[in-house]
Amino acid sequence: MVTVRIERIEDMTAIRALNMKAFGQAAEGEIIDKLRRSCPEILSLVADDNGRVAGHILFSPVVIEGEKGRLFGMGLGPMAVLPELQRQGIGAQLIETGLSMLRQRGCSFVVVVGHPEYYPRFGFERASKYQLSCQWENVPEEAFMVLVLDEQRLDDVKGVVRYREEFNAAG
Repeated sequence: MVTVRIERIEDMTAIRALNMKAFGQAAEGEIIDKLRRSCPEILSLVADDNGRVAGHILFSPVVIEGEKGRLFGMGLGPMAVLPELQRQGIGAQLIETGLSMLRQRGCSFVVVVGHPEYYPRFGFERASKYQLSCQWENVPEEAFMVLVLDEQRLDDVKGVVRYREEFNAAG
């Protein structure tokens, strides 16, 4: 039985190994480690499979920098599930639990750079629909998505969504 919980110190090595297995590179693990050290606002969850870290998801602060001001939200990613346990709903559990926690915290919106076939099932839509764009020019429009949690707060702010500097510094 897999349960989703907030990461613990003893999970750090397993989270790094999981991301390496899932992505085949160290960049995601490096980003997570840097954010853990520099950003107390992150939300880092693990899928615990009887004491084994079977999945991990990270939410970190992002900001929309628009003509009418700034609005803070969260960015989803990276997210990883052990390759041998993928397609069993673990990723969905991680996403749903994280989004529920962010709603309770009063988060305005969540963005993701990801598969356009996967994330809409959780309510994500093309960010361009809300006149939001990704800071990275090489991200296809259909892969940059937003889940609006508070439409009133998002109404007046349009523009570029910026991730934390740690995402630029890795790999």
